[in-house]
Amino acid sequence: MREITIVGGGIIGCSTAYWLTRHPSYSPGTHRITLLEASSTNTGGRTQDSIKDPSTLADPATASKRNPAHDGIAGGASGKAGGLLALWAFPQSIVPLSFRLHDELAREHDGARRWGYRRCWASQIDCKARLPPGIDGGASVQPSSADGEHAGASKGLHKDHKKAAAELRKLGVPDDLDWVDTADSLRAYDNIGTPDNTAQVHPELFTRSMAQLAEDAGVRIVIGARVTAINRSSDESQVESVTYKKDGEEITHPTNHCVVAAGPWTRLLLPEIPVSASRAHSVVIKSPRAISAYALFTAIKLPVGFRTPVPKTAQNGAIKAAPLSGQQVVEPEIYARPDGTAYACGPTDDAPLPLSTAEVEVDEARCEDIIAQVGGISDELGRDGEVLARQACFLPQGGPYIGQVGSTKGLIVAAGHTCWGIQNAPGTGKLVSEIVFDGKAKSAKLGGCDPANVL
Repeated sequence: MREITIVGGGIIGCSTAYWLTRHPSYSPGTHRITLLEASSTNTGGRTQDSIKDPSTLADPATASKRNPAHDGIAGGASGKAGGLLALWAFPQSIVPLSFRLHDELAREHDGARRWGYRRCWASQIDCKARLPPGIDGGASVQPSSADGEHAGASKGLHKDHKKAAAELRKLGVPDDLDWVDTADSLRAYDNIGTPDNTAQVHPELFTRSMAQLAEDAGVRIVIGARVTAINRSSDESQVESVTYKKDGEEITHPTNHCVVAAGPWTRLLLPEIPVSASRAHSVVIKSPRAISAYALFTAIKLPVGFRTPVPKTAQNGAIKAAPLSGQQVVEPEIYARPDGTAYACGPTDDAPLPLSTAEVEVDEARCEDIIAQVGGISDELGRDGEVLARQACFLPQGGPYIGQVGSTKGLIVAAGHTCWGIQNAPGTGKLVSEIVFDGKAKSAKLGGCDPANVL
């Protein structure tokens, strides 16, 4: 029996498990695949009043429903991401493969129904937020003690794709983008992506579906299993086992291959892989009506008197909301979903990485910032919307890294996918399956993703 162990129950680990079972060389009789996820709950990183299971909105009568044995799967960024897919994402060495696989997976497994797959538009908009009723934006506003820390724009997660303000063409807004206040708020509009090269999924439902499909094909999923060590041979030429803690017991699991897909926690197991972490907050808002399929990269000018955004370096609860005494630009991103909700996220902030996704804390003030900002340009997401979730997660930064780690045979990393982890997960999983079974990646060139080329 050939043992293959995957560390991490996010989208990269679950996609790897899925594609390992789809490789032509895979046989349940000769290969045993085990996926170890440190958390045994999905409640980490969400406030207590947040919706617990998004499938109750998307598709309550089908296999999208939560599998209690998989609690902990998608507990981190994979369950709290926007779910944007794009041919214009990066790194370009693996993006075309992964974008195509997303489409194939959706057709094979009814992804439109099961995890909200659809083609969409991606657009950049410049807006000015409206002041909430009852707030005076005039000279009576007292300066905020934190105003000096808010100079300049608060950058969005996909800032690398945004055009400079001078390059943003002032075009007519599409008729179906009718859930943004175009009369009073919108200043400029331009397309970044079209349905030909842009799509979306609900990331939590997609991750859980990949886990379920992998388990159906023979993968053993163990939640609440926090890996503490990867054990190599004395000369470090071969991986031999992994050690993990579960229910207070320490277990050593022999393995021939170990795929570390632990996202921002990867460096705890592989210090030589320079994956870092940053925390991001987001909210999910239920609109009173269906809203059209747009992913919006915004630049919103907040007027005098608007709620002052929490600084990047502030600790949880350290800054109380105060009215701005000067204008400030913020860049929340908004993703309309087919289940009648919109996902909106803010900038990253500085916070220490906890031991697992179950211990991620939410700074509710940062969520309130996002709610106020998107509500300032849309009644559907503000006055008339219902906030279903306030949440936070840690994004892995610095990669992605895909391939064998050093000279240790059988030790593979698949981590550091930044904000494009959902987009690049199918391609990563397929490439890792080829590295395991064929000895090398075949479906795409790893290029700068190969640890051997960058470490």
